Amino acid sequence: MPISLTELNTFGLQQHCSSLISVTSKVDLIETCNSLYAKQPLLILGGGSNLVFTANYLGAVVNIATKGIKVTDDDKFYYLCVQAGEGWHDLVEFCLNNKIYGLENMALIPGSVGAAPIQNIGAYGVEFNRYCHEVEFLRLDTKQLLTFSNDQCQFGYRDSIFKQELKNLAVITQVTLKIPKNWQPVLSYGPLQSLDPSTVTAKQIFDCVCNVRRSKLPDPKVLGNVGSFFKNPVVHSTVYSELLNHYPNLVAYQQDDGQYKLAAGWLIEQSGLKGFRVGDAAVHQDQALVLVNLKNATGEQVCQLARHIISVVNEKFSVTLQVEPRIIGAVGEIEI
Repeated sequence: MPISLTELNTFGLQQHCSSLISVTSKVDLIETCNSLYAKQPLLILGGGSNLVFTANYLGAVVNIATKGIKVTDDDKFYYLCVQAGEGWHDLVEFCLNNKIYGLENMALIPGSVGAAPIQNIGAYGVEFNRYCHEVEFLRLDTKQLLTFSNDQCQFGYRDSIFKQELKNLAVITQVTLKIPKNWQPVLSYGPLQSLDPSTVTAKQIFDCVCNVRRSKLPDPKVLGNVGSFFKNPVVHSTVYSELLNHYPNLVAYQQDDGQYKLAAGWLIEQSGLKGFRVGDAAVHQDQALVLVNLKNATGEQVCQLARHIISVVNEKFSVTLQVEPRIIGAVGEIEI
């Protein structure tokens, strides 16, 4: 009998799978994945906050529900060994409550800890790779349990080796974070710039981020969504200068390498697409970077809407947007 995936994806898309297995220990996770791999389509699912189902999944879905946070330290650093099924925001709160500061800028990012290195999640000037020490994963084709250092993970903007060379070959089992005891606040982005670096606390940053995110981003329990649907495009300085000449109010942030990260939400809003809809899939009225399920949207409607946005923005700004979530077809990940 088909099993519903509606409650397991934050877009609330009404799709089904052939079988669903929830694993609560690392041993079970490894054994389950090894037993299923290469025998049928296999989808590894964490919080379901970074994918769009476009069809019923004709295979097995493994839902990672492993838990556990182990903290050790030395003179300069805290080391947190975290199981893949822990919620990311739960980890941020755990750190704050235990006076381990550094993750507060990434509060309220949805999804699981195991998904964090794949996407190299980030917000408000801080990305996962800033604190990643090691990533442990099961390599499906060789059945090896491997551990990669930060450098081996080949992190980039919303990118890693797990999205490239090891795409569909790695199941992340746990991550180890290395967080300095000498905390330095990161206040370079958006509303955090108004905070005083000499007096600010990690809790104040956490509260500010949570307040902003809650004011801008719809609660997926109320209005299905996957958060930011598009990456902020990074362009060469000459492209930025040319755009700035035409659009003096362009929102962009200079990167360490001299390139500029454009605000995808601003590009979409300036293209007049706020509120635009295809069926029950729509651009959110308050935050153009978010696509929402108004009630009974299908994955295909979401993809049609995304393709329209990409086309309109490209025509207006000559900038090509890229989607953040994984698009899942009947037997695995597909291109939008």
